[in-house]
Amino acid sequence: MISDSSTFCAIVFIINITLVSQPVFAQDKEEQVQVENNAIEVIEVTARKTVESLQRVPVSVTSLSGVKLKKRGVDTLNEVYQYSPNTTLQVSTATNSTLSAFIRGVGQDDQLWGYEPGVGIYIDDVYAARPQGAVLELLDVERIEILRGPQGTLYGKNTLGGAVKYITREMTGDSEFDVFTTIGSYDRKDLKVTGQVPLVEDKLYLGFAGASLNRDGFGRFVTSDLSGQNRENYNKDVTASRLALEYHGSEQFFARLNYDKTIDDSNARGGHRFLPSVLPSSMSVEPIPSNVYDAGTSSPTWNELTTEGVSLTLSYQFNDTWSIKSVSAKRQNYSLANIDFDNTHLRIFDVPAIYDDEQFTQEFQLNYQSGKLNLVSGLYYYDAESCGVFDAIIDVLGGMMGVPGFTIEVSGCSDSKSIAAYSQGSYRFNNKLSMTLGARYTREEKQAEVFNGAVFETLYPKDQWVDNFERNQALVASSIVKVLDDSKKWSRVTPKLGFEYQYNDDLMYFFSYSQGFKSGMFNPRASTPEPAVNPEVVNSFEVGMKSEWFDRLRINATLFTLDHKDRQFVTVLEGDGPGDLDQRLGNIAKSDANGLELEISFSATNALDINFSLGLIDTGFTEALTYNGIDYDDISDRFSIIQTPNTNANLGFDYNFGTEFGDFNLNGNYFYRSGYDLIVLDNLKSQSGFGLANLSLNWFSRGGHWQVGLHAKNITDERYLTGSFAFVTRDPESGEYVPGLAGDNIFNGYYGEPRTIALTIGYLF
Repeated sequence: MISDSSTFCAIVFIINITLVSQPVFAQDKEEQVQVENNAIEVIEVTARKTVESLQRVPVSVTSLSGVKLKKRGVDTLNEVYQYSPNTTLQVSTATNSTLSAFIRGVGQDDQLWGYEPGVGIYIDDVYAARPQGAVLELLDVERIEILRGPQGTLYGKNTLGGAVKYITREMTGDSEFDVFTTIGSYDRKDLKVTGQVPLVEDKLYLGFAGASLNRDGFGRFVTSDLSGQNRENYNKDVTASRLALEYHGSEQFFARLNYDKTIDDSNARGGHRFLPSVLPSSMSVEPIPSNVYDAGTSSPTWNELTTEGVSLTLSYQFNDTWSIKSVSAKRQNYSLANIDFDNTHLRIFDVPAIYDDEQFTQEFQLNYQSGKLNLVSGLYYYDAESCGVFDAIIDVLGGMMGVPGFTIEVSGCSDSKSIAAYSQGSYRFNNKLSMTLGARYTREEKQAEVFNGAVFETLYPKDQWVDNFERNQALVASSIVKVLDDSKKWSRVTPKLGFEYQYNDDLMYFFSYSQGFKSGMFNPRASTPEPAVNPEVVNSFEVGMKSEWFDRLRINATLFTLDHKDRQFVTVLEGDGPGDLDQRLGNIAKSDANGLELEISFSATNALDINFSLGLIDTGFTEALTYNGIDYDDISDRFSIIQTPNTNANLGFDYNFGTEFGDFNLNGNYFYRSGYDLIVLDNLKSQSGFGLANLSLNWFSRGGHWQVGLHAKNITDERYLTGSFAFVTRDPESGEYVPGLAGDNIFNGYYGEPRTIALTIGYLF
């Protein structure tokens, strides 16, 4: 936890660096030229929707180039979080392609349709509304930007924690064709192909990228109730493709048509059981596997996900001052998922599910740039439908009740439409002082239907989910009834105010206030016609410094505080009548956070670069309410901020050297996370602190055609939890676990990747 004294020390540290080192800016140009060859890398970002230097943007942002990520062997979006303070990007529990994202303790762990994320994911300026399919493969990527803190003005709803931007490469107009193949641990076999072709010289270019990614599982499904199943657990089977058509009509006009598609046929993920079963020995429940990557299952082991999108970007530069931009896009996901919560060969608690999402977005942007005023304004339209169905199969409990099966089915749709208008400008009063002022108005309407009911048989979402299964439509129609059909509108203004003081060319201080919100919603698990909940809101204050020293040392630091209110959780609320109790979704909780983020880059020599990042955060719930029949009780002591360690740090290096045989790059990093909780309410499982060590060696041929990379990740083979499910309670006096839903000890965890080694060989034609 961060104390007041440690926060004070951090402030003093920043001030001291500034005061002690100040004379360097008075040095002669001749002295600066001496270190010119060691100059630190210039980084450009689009955090404010225009291309700017990282050091001139008053936003807490980490930018990682595609070149650097390739050298480090980073293959997927979820690996990037190691390099960004106070950030968590992880594969969600039980699925291979669903992203769980948290920034500064703000995010969303429940991935059911209707729930909104707390961190926005953007693919070439297109918002990806659903977490399914958001574990993006880094294919032909220019850079990844991670914006920390609310981005409600320029980026809108569901960016109350921050935003992650995936930016693909803009084409050069030259003919290119690159092939990369990778072999590695667990029989990894990858093939990536990228390239571009000029269709009309200097005018029209076609770009393409494709990947086939395959790997055996880290473990196995050691038992299975179904025959003919792929028994690999934590495996990978992904194909991804991208096409782009770029038109450069003139220096003023640019057009780009993008298409991407990913098919993920990786298996469902089986969790590691923490507790033995309490069912009778006659049911022959298998013992807990010794390998944390092994599991049992009574569900099909397959998962299927298809995600694709198309976008059209048009931009026109009228003159040095005015420009316009249009981004039209459509994205859709279709996912079939199998989650076995009990991880045994018995159908104690199995959840097969379908997620079906579609969205259309349109943004018009008008930019103005002059000597004193830079202005970004726009209109935004969003239209999306998110539907799904899941079956909670609890057959063992049904057998105890004397029925052949027992399934609770929930299905429904959440339709969302929103329009927004925004404007944000930065005005420079003089050579040193600037002010940023912005606001966004959002009007949103949601319409939701929820069906809920139970049948005394084994039910799956569609025919042939398992062999010879056909849904009894008459039984479903009579038992699964509509419990909610409602709509609601919200409107909100999210402001931003900031001041920047440019002390000189190499040192900037900034202060900002910003607000973000997560959309209101209806409960997708409703069993009664409960009302909608209002949006969540985050108010955040930041004070920061961006600086460069001696042309080779970069130090960026931010102190922040945030207030997160109207948080959406299921609790006991007042019912319709006096003294009635109703368990439903409500805006019942508040939390806050205070923290420090520090990023340092040092070009030590012509060959050696050193980088360091540190995130410190003190966060927790300040209020969480539940109704006792007379009044509300505060149970905030039972709530935990999950996936948010108090400390995370990364120390890395890049060393480049040339030989007569070609150029080499040696890089590595050590990433540390202190302990963190995994379950929001009555947390029963925490991950203790751990570190990950990674090392890569890259070779580039003299002619520039051949590239070879050897990458070792998690060298010490750390076992660390990324998520957990707990359908048990714990007696506070005895410490014994009490079975919850489905009548058995259902308490499991999901783990990050073990030690892996991979060899990549590429040829650039």
